[in-house]
Amino acid sequence: MAVIKKIKLHNFKRFQDFSVELDEKVNLFIGDNESGKSSILSAIDIVLSGSRSKVETIGLDNIFNADIVREFLNSDRKIENLPFLFVELYFDEQDNIELNGRNNSDTVECDELRLVCEPDDAFSKDIKDILEQAEPNFPFEFYTINFRTFGDYGYSGARKFLRHILIDNSQISNEYATRDFVRTLYSNNVTTAERNKHQNEYRKYKDTFKNGVLVELKDRIPAEYSFAIKTGSKASLETDLTISENDINIENKGKGKQCFIKTEFALKKVRDKDLDLVLIEEPENHLSHINMKRLIRKINASDDRQLFVATHSDLVSARLDLRKAILLNKNSMVSVLLKALPEETARFFMKAPNNKILEFILSEKVILVEGDAEFILMEAFFQNITTQKLEDTGVHVISVGGTSFKRYLDIAKLLNIKTSVIRDNDSNYQINCVDSYSDYVSDLMQVFSEKDNARYTFEIALYQDNSELCETLFAAGRKTLSVQDYMLQNKADVAFEILEKKGTEIIAPAYIKEAIEWIKG
Repeated sequence: MAVIKKIKLHNFKRFQDFSVELDEKVNLFIGDNESGKSSILSAIDIVLSGSRSKVETIGLDNIFNADIVREFLNSDRKIENLPFLFVELYFDEQDNIELNGRNNSDTVECDELRLVCEPDDAFSKDIKDILEQAEPNFPFEFYTINFRTFGDYGYSGARKFLRHILIDNSQISNEYATRDFVRTLYSNNVTTAERNKHQNEYRKYKDTFKNGVLVELKDRIPAEYSFAIKTGSKASLETDLTISENDINIENKGKGKQCFIKTEFALKKVRDKDLDLVLIEEPENHLSHINMKRLIRKINASDDRQLFVATHSDLVSARLDLRKAILLNKNSMVSVLLKALPEETARFFMKAPNNKILEFILSEKVILVEGDAEFILMEAFFQNITTQKLEDTGVHVISVGGTSFKRYLDIAKLLNIKTSVIRDNDSNYQINCVDSYSDYVSDLMQVFSEKDNARYTFEIALYQDNSELCETLFAAGRKTLSVQDYMLQNKADVAFEILEKKGTEIIAPAYIKEAIEWIKG
């Protein structure tokens, strides 16, 4: 199986300079909106396609890094300083003389495909004229679009070094995207001879229809006219093809079903026609939770091709193994890999129930709490202590359950996420809150808990620090349970009522106040 080992981008979309080593099986691109996940998939697709028309359809002005273009236009605009862009895909050894060479930015001998867009020397005079205009104007139209191998051989879409397909579920309702998917899937499953035969037969059927059916209408229109069937590249077998399930065309299916069918087809084994590489954009789009799990199982079972997945989904990220994740930050050109994550932690998130793993991974500061009650009241605590709204500070609060703290801290270690753990002491502060976290506590990770073992859980500390307020809210109607016992047995409901009726008056226990002040500092 052919494998891409590394991708390098220079002045491609948001990336001025970007390079990342890739996994031979699964690569998960995770990041905020506008972090570049889709751009990386697009770059791989363009280079493997060798399609100049794809670049022209997107538009060179939309592919070039906007900051670099702006920087050039604000400079002296000399022709020799015009920027260029490239995308390089480094392969494992393919034993192909055409692919192998040193025609790459690393100047090392290896196998690779390369897209380069640079000024066309043949139009130097035209470019100079444009650059000398009073109004800044970038000469995109005078750039060449070249697809080359590292051996410096040119190539185009007719030559498939790797068979691949892009499934863009963010564009699932786009007619062009669906047609392009079907066309790509078809071309990857037929030989050149088969395709030529199919096209020949299809043209014959069209001629038969024109000469046998439409001829009946000839007498109904002026003699110099006749009905015909469209021909050409925009009316061919490949443009008319679709995929159907139980005789219903894919474009007539629901969006979720379209997502599922497309991915299932791309991952299906078809003798020697298997794809080498599958690119999937947002597989979670339009899928129910059950269908998402089914799709993840199919992706996990596809171990005979390289997969690239861009996702916003906690479920997809965790179930496909966080160690395969490549994290992208919209404010940085740096990618972070989670390969060093302990296997036990990675497997935990693959099996754990619903979690907020992406919210955690993409945060800079996080407060981890143990239960729903703390989560419900944390925003009020935060605002009462700091006079700021939580959402205005960049601090995220995540409820993870007491047994999961260390799993999240394993990730925090790798990503340098400032993390405040707020937990119960469970009647033994020293063992449960100090000794147990000795391998984690650092300048970026701290554990906060009530030091008094008698105040072993949040509700007891909350009641004792707000006894008058709690008695006012909950004493009425109590016959057998004390207010404190009632709070212990109805944790989430009690927290919500406090928030609704006394949110601005509630006093945070000292350890929670300390945690908030630390994370904010």
